[in-house]
Amino acid sequence: MDLGELTRSALSSLHTHKVRSLLTLLGIIIGVTTLVGVASVISGLNAYVADRVIQLSPDVFVVTKFGIIRSREEFLDALKRPDIDYRDLDILTKRLSTAEAVAGDVTTRAPVRNRGRRLADVQVHGTTANYGGILNLDIESGRYFSEADAEAGRAVAVIGWDVKDELFPTVDPIGRDLLVGDTSFRIIGLVAQQGRTLGQNQDNQVWVPMNAFRRGWGRRNSVDVLIKARGGVAAVNHAVEEVRAMLRALRHTPFRDPDPFGIVTAETLQELWRQISTASFMFALLVSGVSLGVGGVVIANIMLVSVVERTREIGVRLAVGARKRDIRRQFLLEAAILSSGGGVIGIGMGSLIAFLVQGPLGFPARVTWQVLVIGLALSTVVGMVAGYFPARAESNLTVVDALRDET
Repeated sequence: MDLGELTRSALSSLHTHKVRSLLTLLGIIIGVTTLVGVASVISGLNAYVADRVIQLSPDVFVVTKFGIIRSREEFLDALKRPDIDYRDLDILTKRLSTAEAVAGDVTTRAPVRNRGRRLADVQVHGTTANYGGILNLDIESGRYFSEADAEAGRAVAVIGWDVKDELFPTVDPIGRDLLVGDTSFRIIGLVAQQGRTLGQNQDNQVWVPMNAFRRGWGRRNSVDVLIKARGGVAAVNHAVEEVRAMLRALRHTPFRDPDPFGIVTAETLQELWRQISTASFMFALLVSGVSLGVGGVVIANIMLVSVVERTREIGVRLAVGARKRDIRRQFLLEAAILSSGGGVIGIGMGSLIAFLVQGPLGFPARVTWQVLVIGLALSTVVGMVAGYFPARAESNLTVVDALRDET
């Protein structure tokens, strides 16, 4: 029998047993849907993290009280660390020889108001004047505050897009007053719309000079110190070591004790994300593998039932001259059609799910051709392997045994 005739025979058999064929598809569909959906979300998230979340330039790093926390124990230990205070910021700013620029950032949350309009919970940053330049904040209109504004602690503010939309929906906010907590600030700048990062609103923020922040909210918050290395990316490690040595000396940290502070570089953020995304993908692969394995077992069992039910048909075909390999090929083709069909449906459903969840997640999914090929190939291979053994067993029957069968 040629391939066309085998295909027609296989499709006719599958059409005759619609419910059985549908049940056979389910395991494959679930497995491929899981693989494509999760892999597409992770792929999109990787690109999004690289583009939006890891906003540090390669030559910039941050010194914080907490650093990167990977466990509850690390968090509890970090709580015991002393705050990084304004004195630390001042010393690092004046003494670091490896730094091109040093900026400070201290945050709190507060309501903001303009006449009858109010936002109940806005992130307020108290920063030095060079903070916006180090992080490359995109100023839509107006300006970031100057060194003179920062030194004098002037009551000026730069606002995020949502603050403008909610409190100044129909007017230009530049030059207008805004009440942040209980303190009035004059708006001098508007940051371009940034959107959401991993579900967190980046436009619901206000930036004020650090000295003005200290008047309004005191000194109780730990300071994050942003450092731009002198000499670019190649000089980052040298700058990190100078910061470590200086802060350990300021805190009189014993030689063998761990750092009582955290240092976060773009490289450490990228490595952390690689670990998270790899673990997530492996988990998705495991779930998909289990689903595909279950689908393979279902295919094997249903194919076994199918070939047993058709034993007399096989005997008749053998009696009129069909070859054993034709019998085997037909059943393998049925398994391949079922599994690849399930793979195609799974690819479609996985892609649809990835598209639907990108809105709530706040970042675009990426359905890559590599994932589609892997999903289709895995489903087809699983189906072929699962269908091979029943097909082989039945094709080895003799004509007499097959015709004698009473099923």
